[in-house]
Amino acid sequence: MTGPAPEKTRRSPRAVAAALVIGSLGMLGLSFASVPLYRAFCAATGFGGTPQVGKTVAATQGERHLTVRFDANVSRDLPWRFEPEVAKVSLRTGETTTVYYKVANLSDKETSGQAAYNVSPDQAGAFFVKVQCFCFDEQRLGPHQTAEWPVVFYLDPALESDETMRRVQEITLSYSFYPTKSPAKTSDAAGQKPKS
Repeated sequence: MTGPAPEKTRRSPRAVAAALVIGSLGMLGLSFASVPLYRAFCAATGFGGTPQVGKTVAATQGERHLTVRFDANVSRDLPWRFEPEVAKVSLRTGETTTVYYKVANLSDKETSGQAAYNVSPDQAGAFFVKVQCFCFDEQRLGPHQTAEWPVVFYLDPALESDETMRRVQEITLSYSFYPTKSPAKTSDAAGQKPKS
């Protein structure tokens, strides 16, 4: 014969319901926070080939020379032509380099886009430092407008002592432009050089 359940194991239906609601709201909150938290993690660690953002140029130069290739892509929903002025550069670690990308709006209306970017191999993201880039902001182009947009970057000399970078001789910087819903103001920080 069993007696009444001890008080400690009894839970009222209200307490169970409250715990479920709180747990559900907590999971919902985490789902909304996961994207910005993941982006912050990638930006801080270079995870997934996410380049670092630097405020200044490198303080020192290293000894290694590496090749950086440039890849440019545009969503088929954005009527732009977008390409680097050079296919690749060779540079020394710690050497600040500026490369321009040419862009043209092929449509008869104003359009806007935002670039997604990464570097490969993935482990290079922790050492690829962008000082200035058009990719930091949403960009817009008027009908048939062309422009040149710079990216200023360097490879952190710390990569020379990283075991995972020992055999890497070439890094690819890749951009993919996607349309944005509404045209935005072009940032002066992008260093855009409009052309007619």
